[in-house]
Amino acid sequence: MTDRRGVVAKCAEDLSLGVPYVRGWNRARRSAGTLAEQLVLLGLDCDFPGLAADVNVSGDGLVQLGAIRPEAAELLARLIMAGLEAAHRGPMGEAPMTTRRETPAA
Repeated sequence: MTDRRGVVAKCAEDLSLGVPYVRGWNRARRSAGTLAEQLVLLGLDCDFPGLAADVNVSGDGLVQLGAIRPEAAELLARLIMAGLEAAHRGPMGEAPMTTRRETPAA
């Protein structure tokens, strides 16, 4: 299975010459480590026991979350939403200025 960006190809089981597997895996390992550190700070590390670095047949790094409970997925989604909302607010917490004109509801 491959997504529209071509990065979720089959995980590498048989290695091919000339494919930079180590580079991709190292990048995934660093990213998985960064995520693991944040999960520990939030006390959520136990909810992601399958968090691991991997690499696909093309040498692209993959971070696998593993099987997680639905509650953990919902909490992760809420944390992402909260982060996005905070990123769109100004330094003093004000709502962002928009460039498009809002049309009044009829």
